[in-house]
Amino acid sequence: MTTTSTGNTQNQRITYEADGHLCLIGLNRADKRNAFDSHMIAQLSQALTDYDADNSLRCALIFAHGEHFTAGLDLMELQDKLDKGVFAFDSTQIDPWGISGKLRTKPVVVAVQGTCFTAGIELMLNSDVVVASENCNFAQMEVQRGIMPFGGATVRFVRAAGWQKAMPYLLTGKPFDAATAEKLNLVSEVVASGKEYDRAYELAVEISKAAPLGVQALLASALDGARNGADSALGNIHSFLPPLFHSEDAKEGVMSMVERREAQFKGR
Repeated sequence: MTTTSTGNTQNQRITYEADGHLCLIGLNRADKRNAFDSHMIAQLSQALTDYDADNSLRCALIFAHGEHFTAGLDLMELQDKLDKGVFAFDSTQIDPWGISGKLRTKPVVVAVQGTCFTAGIELMLNSDVVVASENCNFAQMEVQRGIMPFGGATVRFVRAAGWQKAMPYLLTGKPFDAATAEKLNLVSEVVASGKEYDRAYELAVEISKAAPLGVQALLASALDGARNGADSALGNIHSFLPPLFHSEDAKEGVMSMVERREAQFKGR
């Protein structure tokens, strides 16, 4: 296992570890309930960009240091920066919220506990698997702060929960618990308090053992459908097949089945 950090040690808002084929990305501003300031936003983008570019890493797990996932945006620090590009990402950078910038090509699992407000919910909604502690409390409360959600909730929250289920929470900003988040299809699983990281890690390991090229193609097709609609995604499915069928991993998948053993995929 190797450990690095994004940013200098005096301003380390994000921790970054390579653990075998896993990338462990930690929100590291526990004294502020992991509220996102401009430094944390930039460092999380850099961490995800580094993960996506590293061929040895197959799945990322985003978690939080401390008792809370995130209190959302640090509006005091961000108020004079919101219109100055703090959320603008170019074609070489991955936007943690998937609004602009480079599209992520590899899976992300998220473990959440305690408070998970606004940008934290939107970070979840832009991930692939979410494990929530039963002690979580959620709120998409931007309308109570004079703004609106701008990290994807107006689309992804509504798509996950359905219009009539989502709007009572979006239009009022009222809080809800983990059981409600599960009913609204915002999380994959709810687990006992303190077990969210272990369960998320277990799922990330399972993903990392699957064929990387197949996982990336599957994710690309699913994202195509989410962004461009079913017709686009269905029309593009066969374009993924030739490189997969001719890959070493496809041959390994067949041989492992014949030989009744666990496949050892190499991502080529």
